[in-house]
Amino acid sequence: MTLQVGETAKSGVPISIRNVSKIFGEGGEKPFRAMGPVDIDIPAGQFISIVGASGCGKSTLMLMVAGLMKHSTGEIACDGKRVDKPITNVGIAFQDHLLLDFRTAFENVMLHADIRGLDRKVIADRARDLFSQLRLEHAMNKYPRQLSGGMRQRVSLIRTLVHEPDIILMDEPFGALDALTRLQVRTDLEQLWLKRRPTVVFITHSVEEAVGLSDRIIVMSPSPGEVVDDIQVQLPRPRPIVLGDAPEFAAYVDRIHQHFERMGVLHGVTPQTKMAS
Repeated sequence: MTLQVGETAKSGVPISIRNVSKIFGEGGEKPFRAMGPVDIDIPAGQFISIVGASGCGKSTLMLMVAGLMKHSTGEIACDGKRVDKPITNVGIAFQDHLLLDFRTAFENVMLHADIRGLDRKVIADRARDLFSQLRLEHAMNKYPRQLSGGMRQRVSLIRTLVHEPDIILMDEPFGALDALTRLQVRTDLEQLWLKRRPTVVFITHSVEEAVGLSDRIIVMSPSPGEVVDDIQVQLPRPRPIVLGDAPEFAAYVDRIHQHFERMGVLHGVTPQTKMAS
């Protein structure tokens, strides 16, 4: 199956972010504007990545979309409904897998059914199917301490997806993984996303990862973070596990790196033309 960017989504809901900013210490002597204002409209079923320097407000924006942090100005709406409290039809993944040590991998995934009061049989069937798709059937009854870092992150991914949320928010979910494992889990995520096309907001420091996964990439400036570029990624899906040699892939990466150089996030190194003897 090859899907092109712009096809009608099978699932997911639209997200609207209008004139949103976050100011810490409002009303105090030294208020700090951490982010914004920003305007971003995300169509239903789109996979969007947000990249920028540490402290630019990427994670803050994600938490505000989830309703876990209040925004200082503007309005956020999910599926046309204003976000003024934590939203429920969402899956959230962080860099730390946050698995409970005393529950098996399968029971960690089933936590959603227990907390949300969902039909355990329905969730269990979905969980087994996801474990199978990610080649983790052998790990279902193992505890987190018995799993590798990549396996733990896959279990966390299953837990994020098992209740079939319309929105998935991910904050550096692969940050603790080695390079090869990141490639594999990135591919796993794309394949799972293509089955339902929920709306995804993916926070990452990896430009290559953003290009490899996304329909669209938002580039943010250093604090206070504002949108400096909105890039539509016109690459066919599913994407190969290694994209580094493709010139069209390299062009997107270079475009983003040029923004970071211009903003002083990246600093060029003058090559030495003569080695000391």
